[in-house]
Amino acid sequence: MTFDSKWRNFRRLNEAKEESQLSSPFQKKMKRRRRRNDIYTTMGGIKNKKSGQPFTGKMQRFGTSRLRFEGIAETIEKAALKSFDIQDSLEPEIWEGDKLNPEVRDNLLKIVKDFLIDLPFKIEPEDITLTGSLANYNWSKYSDIDLHIVMSFSKIDENVELVRELFRNLQANWNAKHDIRMSGYEVEIYFQDSEEPHISTGLYSIQDDKWLKKPQKETIYLDYANMEKKARDLSDRISTIESMMQADDLDTVLDTVDRLRQKIRNMRKTGLEDTGQYSVENLAFKVLRRSGELDRLAGLKAKVYDKSLSLPE
Repeated sequence: MTFDSKWRNFRRLNEAKEESQLSSPFQKKMKRRRRRNDIYTTMGGIKNKKSGQPFTGKMQRFGTSRLRFEGIAETIEKAALKSFDIQDSLEPEIWEGDKLNPEVRDNLLKIVKDFLIDLPFKIEPEDITLTGSLANYNWSKYSDIDLHIVMSFSKIDENVELVRELFRNLQANWNAKHDIRMSGYEVEIYFQDSEEPHISTGLYSIQDDKWLKKPQKETIYLDYANMEKKARDLSDRISTIESMMQADDLDTVLDTVDRLRQKIRNMRKTGLEDTGQYSVENLAFKVLRRSGELDRLAGLKAKVYDKSLSLPE
């Protein structure tokens, strides 16, 4: 096996270990619904062998079963889509007026300090920031505390992509191991390259205890139709990958999963750069995340990887 092949397998193994499984009550509910209505990945066969017909029932259309997606569409309509509504104020459990709650701030700084101490090398952050919906007026029950450790990746090593990959693994491992919540909101750590633009309408320096970009409450137009259309299309693609699970060419399936995950990342990045956080692309990404579809895709990657290395009994 070539070095490149070993490296790809190593990365896939790490990613498979890092991906969290469906764990929340909502995600478990969606998993049960998918299993109940699944028409593509369950085992089939000839029940009446004399007939010579491979299927005993009428074939349903290719893609996501309508029954299963009706459940997702209903969830999107009633929960995920409404979660983008603008609130009258910043989250009062996190903020005191326009200042971060002192207890929240102290705990977040301690989390970063403890995290950096455990690293095998010394890092001096340029800043520690809070961003995302909890630093804005579009917070909801789906929000989490996006805790960003800001530094220049190029000052650590000239191979910025290698540094990015390292930090991605470090943050993923920490986020998978810990379940720290503040007023019900989960804390997630991210490394941010200070040399790359960060697109957000709300940005607070936890380190300096001040706003770097104060959010403005505004009336916005959300394109719900296109948001759902994009989310539905990507959900269908995830179901298509599920239907490929019985294939012998599992490397192709893994590559398909990787390409779709990258497509979703690129979609979100493009939307943020072109239109901002309320772009159709960014909101479609959030719909997929809040409806459990991104967890489904992550779970597929782990399943395919395990199957590719398993031997028959």
